[in-house]
Amino acid sequence: MRDNVLGLTVVLGDGRVIQTGSRARKSSAGYDLTGLFVGSEGTLGVITEIALRLHGQPQAISSAICGFDTVAGAVDAVIASIQMGIQVARVELVDTASALAVNAYSGADFPACPHLLLEFHGSDTAVAQDAATFGEIAADHGGHGFEWSSKTEDRNRLWKMRHDAYYAILASRKGATAIVTDVCVPISRLADALLETQTDIAQSGIPGPILGHVGDGNFHAILLIDPNSPSEMVTAKALAARMSERALAMGGTITGEHGVGIGKLDYMQAEHGEAWAVMGAIKAALDPYGIMNPGKLVPPTN
Repeated sequence: MRDNVLGLTVVLGDGRVIQTGSRARKSSAGYDLTGLFVGSEGTLGVITEIALRLHGQPQAISSAICGFDTVAGAVDAVIASIQMGIQVARVELVDTASALAVNAYSGADFPACPHLLLEFHGSDTAVAQDAATFGEIAADHGGHGFEWSSKTEDRNRLWKMRHDAYYAILASRKGATAIVTDVCVPISRLADALLETQTDIAQSGIPGPILGHVGDGNFHAILLIDPNSPSEMVTAKALAARMSERALAMGGTITGEHGVGIGKLDYMQAEHGEAWAVMGAIKAALDPYGIMNPGKLVPPTN
């Protein structure tokens, strides 16, 4: 997100109103306050205005879907594509449990296996070439059923699995509540992290389909629990904790997108060391009264 934010208007805890950034394409004038506030989870000030960088529509967009024998094969295909310089605009992983949930929810007939969903941007010629090349790479890594199209209605159909996934997963266990958590690891460790997490979930006794932004090593587990079962809540929290610990052990982060809040405070010291205390010092300097989203993200003050 930060790359698309030119500047902010922010109200601080002491009442000051500041502007960060400028309309210039780049700047070396002082601290990157825009990035600081964007990543602060509301603990430093209230953002009242955002200036965004807009991007034009590409000449052509194509979407693709491909099934794989294994999650490892799907991840390896993505890594090989990145190494070959294929311009993949989006690439999502949907695991077998998610595919089956979508079938039951929307009457689809996706094969019971992990899938990659992709999008390519560029010229008409480029997106066709990129899609064709990816198809060849996928076949080398256990891919099958590769399909792609540049037509809007076909692209929407190909992405239906991902668009329906959360609601389909939630509906797959009647009356369940979803505990959704995410981690991000170096893409070279993504297959290991996914497989170990899937094994962990399978042994837990609760369902936990996985979706992933595999192009950047980020994935989400949707842990389905009975809201009236304290033991299942404990199990889900333990699974989420092991995901965070595994990500850190692999050189990753406890959250790629969802944020820290209070739920992952206990892992901030392990991930950041003394830098976490620096975050607390910044919080104290900019919000001396502690009124901006108190108790979140930074070290406790008492």
